[in-house]
Amino acid sequence: MNGARRHPISSMQLIFILSGLQLSVSILSLPKDLADAAGTDGWMAIPLAFAINVVVCYVVVKIMEYHPNGTILDLLAQNFGVWVGKGYALLFSLYYLTFMYDSLDRGILITKAWLMPTTPSYMFMFLFLVPTYMISKHGPQVLGRYAEVVFFLSCWIPFIYLFTLKQAHWLYLLPMFKEGIVPILSALPALLYPSLGMVTIFILYPYLSNKKKAFRNMVLSNGLTMLAYLLITLACFIYFSPDEIKMFNEPIVSILKTIEFQFMERIEVPFISYYIIIYSLAWIPSTYIAAYCISWTFGSENVIRPLQILCFLLVVSSYFYIPTFNQSDRFGIWMGWYGIGMEYVFPFILLGYLMLRKRFRTENSL
Repeated sequence: MNGARRHPISSMQLIFILSGLQLSVSILSLPKDLADAAGTDGWMAIPLAFAINVVVCYVVVKIMEYHPNGTILDLLAQNFGVWVGKGYALLFSLYYLTFMYDSLDRGILITKAWLMPTTPSYMFMFLFLVPTYMISKHGPQVLGRYAEVVFFLSCWIPFIYLFTLKQAHWLYLLPMFKEGIVPILSALPALLYPSLGMVTIFILYPYLSNKKKAFRNMVLSNGLTMLAYLLITLACFIYFSPDEIKMFNEPIVSILKTIEFQFMERIEVPFISYYIIIYSLAWIPSTYIAAYCISWTFGSENVIRPLQILCFLLVVSSYFYIPTFNQSDRFGIWMGWYGIGMEYVFPFILLGYLMLRKRFRTENSL
């Protein structure tokens, strides 16, 4: 991991990378999904999801402390053998390939639906993958710099939603706990997919300039994500009526139609155009991680060739086929279950094994 020493990433870069992975296209339908599950009480599931993610973050960081100078792949190869490491590398690469493809597909579908309906999908795929390749080939440090730039250029977006408060109806949120705690708990699965991306630290950990602050930074990134989800969800819940919000597939875009400026009539058009850049924070790091896992499987850390092959295959495949919105929704459900295994089950099992192994070694050495 010589590259980790030469090209470290700062704490702020880690926060923005992880938060960018979570703030992907799934945020567009999040208020509707929460309303479908728990009505206007759905927003209360967001703090609960944050608490669960904090626990997962702690487990992930404790795992990496067993092998701080390498990735999860190196840790598995050291403790279980090279072939186990390679097998997990393939599973991990498949996980992030599906994450990347779903984000790209949603980005293309939304761009076609709102901005350029007659442009071929393969053209969008090609245009999206050009910056993806140019950024990903330089590794985590450039990914971190890109995430920083996008974050600071996106700080204006939350303030746009403040203009909707003039027509807000806070009574829509009352009474709280209308049907008890059970509907709120049932809304947690709707936050599963938007919370994925925490195990990215498995690959980025050796690149951290300050590993002691890894857990704190992961908590901050999740807090930033959940704060954004809470702001967007509450804005939609107090603007749309409890029944009306369920009629919009993308309420955070539909609500922008009510905002008008003297110099701009349709604010949602530049909003979608700019939000594509935020979407890229989901598929660009995912592309790099998938390429890294593939190259590691073949005993290399050079991601250029896997990136070239991935980009070529994606452009060619998009010429023949691109999933629809309904197919993408079904794919997202499958992706959510895959994410449960990779981010909410596997880390706990692995940490339990590592702790027991360390304990047995300590007892045998006495």
